Amino acid sequence: MRALVVNRIMRIYFMGICGTAMGNAALLARAAGHEVLGADTGVYPPMSTVLAQAGIALHEGYNPARLQQLAPDLVVIGNAMSRGNPEVEWLLDSRALPFTSLPAMLHDSVLKHRRNIVVCGTHGKTTTTSLTAFLLRENGRDPGFLIGGVPLDPPVGNHLGAASDPFVIEGDEYDSAFFDKRSKFIHYAPQIAVLNNLEFDHADIFRDLADVQRTFAHLTRIVPRHGYVVLNGDDPNLAALGGLPWTRVVRVGTGERNDVRIVGFAETSAGARFSLEWFGEAWTRVEWTQPGLFNARNAAMAATAAALSLLPPQADDAARRAAKDLLNLAPLARFRGVKRRQETLLATDALTVVEDFGHHPTALAETLRSFRARFPQHVLTAAFEPRSNTARTKTLQAGFLDALALADEVYLGAVNRAEKLKPEERFDATAVAAHLQSRGVAARAAESSEALLQELTERVGRGDKARLVVFFTNGSFDGIIPRFVSAAKAPK
Repeated sequence: MRALVVNRIMRIYFMGICGTAMGNAALLARAAGHEVLGADTGVYPPMSTVLAQAGIALHEGYNPARLQQLAPDLVVIGNAMSRGNPEVEWLLDSRALPFTSLPAMLHDSVLKHRRNIVVCGTHGKTTTTSLTAFLLRENGRDPGFLIGGVPLDPPVGNHLGAASDPFVIEGDEYDSAFFDKRSKFIHYAPQIAVLNNLEFDHADIFRDLADVQRTFAHLTRIVPRHGYVVLNGDDPNLAALGGLPWTRVVRVGTGERNDVRIVGFAETSAGARFSLEWFGEAWTRVEWTQPGLFNARNAAMAATAAALSLLPPQADDAARRAAKDLLNLAPLARFRGVKRRQETLLATDALTVVEDFGHHPTALAETLRSFRARFPQHVLTAAFEPRSNTARTKTLQAGFLDALALADEVYLGAVNRAEKLKPEERFDATAVAAHLQSRGVAARAAESSEALLQELTERVGRGDKARLVVFFTNGSFDGIIPRFVSAAKAPK
């Protein structure tokens, strides 16, 4: 059941409120003047603290009797909720309260009257959304934004912004709710759709690459004729979507056929540098600390979308070609990134420790190539937790093998929720470690995160070469990352 109107002040209840996306959306609703409350099974900092400080009432666990007594005007059901949840079952049985998905609520309460920049893609959504909002703010605008991670720039993950300025939102292709299997981004009414890249992922939702391409094609179909699709022009999987003649397309990339080009990318221990060209004219030279060509591409996509958003909808080709003059890109040099995206947790002469949200082979490979360029004298050690719904299966196992072969040493964590998968479907860490060893990589499949922590801690103390350790996980890695950092800092 979807709420048709969320214009009046309402009492809104969020199920799963402590998730990053749900929590930030709840804060947006609170900023819009609604009374907000919610429940979760894990009410803990930092999100619980932020929500409580905003005056949002939090409840532990799910209780139908309590929900009935609270009597909200609307219940927002997060996509982590499913049949069997006691509050879900009561809502379906009683039909006593209206309920909706998070994306639908965002459309009705925030997005339907805004000029929206919807940032999509298999990789880089959070960073590109943060970059777009950051650039607009640094150029004196007050954009609204909703970011799926924890950015350092801007300093918060959500902001309502001025109604006259763009709203920047991370557009996930994952489904909206157990009762709405459309991709979240279909709800987001894009004026500008940013298509960073497209690969097969979310094997629990999509059948194959063509299925993922289909949902991206559906997104492009709802971009208005006076809007834009900002598209990675180097990505063959996006090229397969066709010419998109119903709207305007601006292609971004390194290839010569792109409208906005990344030129002269180079990376050393001092950082990365590259130039941007806008429709054949020099735009800017960037020198910054963000790693990899992938982040240079994120910056180019964000800058293009931000510049185009400053044009009036009816802007002609001449105005579009001059749009680069509307946006100052000098602030890129100060951009600090997003937590858990190549985030440095420890940096000494002997040891650098990095945490990264990587959970797809392409993301791991690009990050490892970047670190190889930045730390050419270091032993490059990768610890990988097969945790996402796709990574913990064999679907992308060959890709993970090739990506992890870029490291000198690899530690493979235990497959998350392994008991939920048939052995023949499960990521085979032992086989991956054996294949890596045959390719000259020192690899070990640990029986548990605790065993991995012990082995890695002992290993780091040996040898006289500097070492970089990068933890790849889209979860917590059972809490071993901060423990490893603490052990590394302890006096020997």
